[in-house]
Amino acid sequence: MPELMRSIITRLRSVVGNRRRARRYQARLPCSISLLDVKQVAESAIPRSLPQLEGYTRDISETGLALVVPTIRIGDHYLTGAGRRLLVTLRHTAGPLALQVVPVRYEQLEEDNTERGYLIGVRIEEINDTDRARFTAYLQEQSEKQGGTKG
Repeated sequence: MPELMRSIITRLRSVVGNRRRARRYQARLPCSISLLDVKQVAESAIPRSLPQLEGYTRDISETGLALVVPTIRIGDHYLTGAGRRLLVTLRHTAGPLALQVVPVRYEQLEEDNTERGYLIGVRIEEINDTDRARFTAYLQEQSEKQGGTKG
């Protein structure tokens, strides 16, 4: 039943309009997604690699990303669980960009769609200054190439 509700809301959003305020740009960048447990990272004396899920972006904006992933879980943990924070590493030609994000919505992609898996909308919460500058420059490039859409 939750999938049906998400599908209805998605269709309604496309008809009625959208709350998005930041310009969105189509961009297909490969990325790695891992669960970010701030407590675990802070307490760990030896950095260890976190389990990752590979995916890609569908679109990007100054405030968020739309990610396409093959599954909604990493191990036993849902990517979209309450209070969940994720580390998304975008593979960009200028080098990797690390963003801490919070999932805000997700939907299973339709079977007849060319993309398979799940679409996860995430809001950017934290990004270091260096990566922010490179991310902003990339958005500017996309703006010059394709304009942008709200919605």
